[in-house]
Amino acid sequence: MGLRGGVGLTAEVVVDGRTPQAPALAPDGRAVCFVLAPASRAGDHLDTALWLVDVDGGGGARRVTADVATESCPRWSGDAGALFFRSDRVERGVAQLCRFAVADGVVTVLTDWRAGIVDHVPLAGGRLVVLLAGDEPDEEDERRARERDDAVVVGEREPRARLRLLDLVTGRVSTPDVFGGRHVVEVRQRPDGGPLAVLTRAGADDDYGPRTGRLHLFDVVTGVVRELGPVGVDARSLVWWRGVDGWHLGYLALTPPGLVSGVAVFDLAVDGGVLRNRTAEVSMCPTGLCQTDAGALVVFADGLNAAVARLDADEVTVLSRHPGRLDGLTAAGDVVAVLTGGRYGPVEVHVGPVAGPLRRVTDTRPELGGILFGTQEPLAYRAVDGLVLEGLLVLPVGRARSEGPFPLVTIVHGGPYDRYADRLQLFWFPSAQWLAAAGYAVFLPNPRGGQGRGHRFAASVAGRVGREEWTDILAGVDLLVAEGVADPGRLGIAGWSHGGFMAAWAVGQTDRFRAAVVGAGVTDWGMLAATGENGQFEAALGGGVGWSGVGPHPHDAVSPISFSSRIRTPVLILHGAEDGNVPVGQAVYLHRALRHFGVEHEFVVYPREGHSIRERSHQLDVLRRTRAWFDRRL
Repeated sequence: MGLRGGVGLTAEVVVDGRTPQAPALAPDGRAVCFVLAPASRAGDHLDTALWLVDVDGGGGARRVTADVATESCPRWSGDAGALFFRSDRVERGVAQLCRFAVADGVVTVLTDWRAGIVDHVPLAGGRLVVLLAGDEPDEEDERRARERDDAVVVGEREPRARLRLLDLVTGRVSTPDVFGGRHVVEVRQRPDGGPLAVLTRAGADDDYGPRTGRLHLFDVVTGVVRELGPVGVDARSLVWWRGVDGWHLGYLALTPPGLVSGVAVFDLAVDGGVLRNRTAEVSMCPTGLCQTDAGALVVFADGLNAAVARLDADEVTVLSRHPGRLDGLTAAGDVVAVLTGGRYGPVEVHVGPVAGPLRRVTDTRPELGGILFGTQEPLAYRAVDGLVLEGLLVLPVGRARSEGPFPLVTIVHGGPYDRYADRLQLFWFPSAQWLAAAGYAVFLPNPRGGQGRGHRFAASVAGRVGREEWTDILAGVDLLVAEGVADPGRLGIAGWSHGGFMAAWAVGQTDRFRAAVVGAGVTDWGMLAATGENGQFEAALGGGVGWSGVGPHPHDAVSPISFSSRIRTPVLILHGAEDGNVPVGQAVYLHRALRHFGVEHEFVVYPREGHSIRERSHQLDVLRRTRAWFDRRL
């Protein structure tokens, strides 16, 4: 059974929790700073704060910023005497760079940049800080705003971040004339205080920009730029390390040649120019890189669990393995800090040697201490073609397998390049422990196309969404029915984003499910490729675009809307009105089809919300409405 007390779970407990984010381990390894953020917001802004915790555990965690503000991106100075961070304490919605002095606790606002600060990197030597920030409005911008002469011409005057330098002694911000006006994505200084590795894109557009990445070296002292050439699609997470042949730069990017084959670690020998994919034959999937004085660390998704490895000259050496998932890895010497949690415990900050074990040093959600959770267990089973698959089963709270069969809800993860990890499944969107508290068994499948099983596993859904991944899911449902866990007459399905697509797809393929919840789901891949933020990626998933000639098109065959005439299952459709990832027109399309065919359904649009639901009242509505939908039908 779940390992906690006997208090019931409420929707308020779920959405009113606070979660640690963005840990930053001090260079001396003695303290960790982290951002504590609420799961929901009541107004227009999310109020977050910086906290510090001693690694030795002597003093416990303490809040170090007290203003009502959105605060993020803590970065230490090289001497561990100060923390630089972003905060909108002066003007809400406009972040400036601030500094927290560890010795006296004084916070100083360092910038007054009208466009706001996007990111920052304190440099070696202590005098300069790199700022990433857009251009401040000029006289023409002010005139246009004043006169409402604000027609948007695509490609002109588009906002983009530029590299700027803040001199901490003079307070002056300068903007070097470098990179040809390209959008600066990320900066990382060489560990010896040498040049900056700078990652840029042609623009900030999420569809085109990620395919235009380039790497540069920038010497802050001389102003000299050296071009290192193009990088892989959606490159990010720069790290340096020194090899026997000189300095190397590593980064994460999508695995070529397609856009749907997962993420790889790329290794560029700076002097020789040789670029290698270091994870091409690895059966795990990299999720993060961390720069250390001794080399680069890689965090891997490994099935339901996680691993930490070192990137050596010729191999990737696994140093430790951990249950669930690891996020936000930060290091100082041989000590690391990371965000992780357990099956029945929330995500917290953990510290320890890179080889493990890790020790929890925060307790940000004490209110969960009295909650009884449903038993969670890993599942291993085979697809219809024999492929070994994994997933999780969460049983109703207080119940054992032998007491089945239970009503079963299958919740499909998003992505599809994502996964379920063996950790606490409690979130604002349809989640296992929320339904388990109401008496449901919940199946959380990791079908092909997801993360944690290597590149080929991820690439298998390119142009084939809804094909093998659907039968992978169905095979798990069939197993749970055969084992007496699931009642075949009381099956439901749900999901958000790509999971919403799978829920909409499922009810067009079978009438086995008595209820479905489609959250921010894809219903037409051609329309998504044309209107979504990540159009080319969606085209790779769906198999084509509308401008590829006279149809029918490949994406029509894998779009749920094409099968809407077959749907008989009651469907709850949930969507954010301002969703740019999966625009709300996808939900409108499904709603109109179901209305046309007389299918029972409910269509809910959440004002002001994007792809994720953030406002407290809306998160409460999602939780309560979802459970009530299944309660009435299962």
